[in-house]
Amino acid sequence: MAKGASARAAARRQKDKWKAKRWFSIRAPRNPWSFKVIGETIAEEEEMLLGRPFEIMQNELDGDFTKMHVKIKFRIKEIVGNDAITEFVGHDVMKDFVRRQIRRDRGKIDDTIDVVTEDGFFVRIKPFIVTRSSVKASQKHESRSVTRNEVVKFCAQSTWINVQKALMDGSLEETVSKAISKIQPVRAVFFRRSQLIQDGVVVDDGPTLEEIKAEEKVAKQQEEEPLEEEANLEEEDVADELPNEADSAEEAVDDSGDEDQDSVKSDDADYESMTVAQLKELLKEAGKPVSGKKADLISRLSE
Repeated sequence: MAKGASARAAARRQKDKWKAKRWFSIRAPRNPWSFKVIGETIAEEEEMLLGRPFEIMQNELDGDFTKMHVKIKFRIKEIVGNDAITEFVGHDVMKDFVRRQIRRDRGKIDDTIDVVTEDGFFVRIKPFIVTRSSVKASQKHESRSVTRNEVVKFCAQSTWINVQKALMDGSLEETVSKAISKIQPVRAVFFRRSQLIQDGVVVDDGPTLEEIKAEEKVAKQQEEEPLEEEANLEEEDVADELPNEADSAEEAVDDSGDEDQDSVKSDDADYESMTVAQLKELLKEAGKPVSGKKADLISRLSE
């Protein structure tokens, strides 16, 4: 068989991967979107679809054209026949919309809030507030506290489904806007991003992962502080020991005879009356360095 014919025969025997794949319909969650078809995808095996993300703009999903800047994020969690059922994992506001809200002489207040819903979903929500005029730091701090209290209180008393609805229809934004308006007039309040971090969280059974990381950070800082204190104490001990050595040296000098002191003083007096050139000649004869000032030369000769 010719080479070209054998290659064509091998190609016919090879399995076509595209023919092994099939199309699946991607459906939104049951509540509140009633398994609405939001797209299609292709895969060879059902297991390959599990965990695959899917994004869609809110106006395409709900038909609300005032939400053209909101991107809704889903994740495939179950395969039923040719249907891929998704779950809501968060939303994201387009950056262009956020930039358009910021103008001169307006205040901007943002925050990141971690909450646990009534049915045990750990969610991260990022509110964004634009005031009508510039605000002081104290007003920003108070506005963040009010926003945090409202969001945490609402989510703690609501299920994850109700939180989704409140984020999508703007009811939670209205609640926060009314609370903040008592502090400072606001121009816009919206949630820039929401993200499902973990489900099945039970608050009474122990801390969340974020709390554990915070505790580990504090413990590490507490371990480093004693080490720094010990290093400082060692430095102080060394500094205290140095004067003691100097004192012992002085005592040794004091114990020497008076005749030696008189001879040193007389030699110093002689050296003082000499010129630098004469001192350098003496140092050369003694085989000592000749660099330095006159006082250095005299001290070197006195050794």
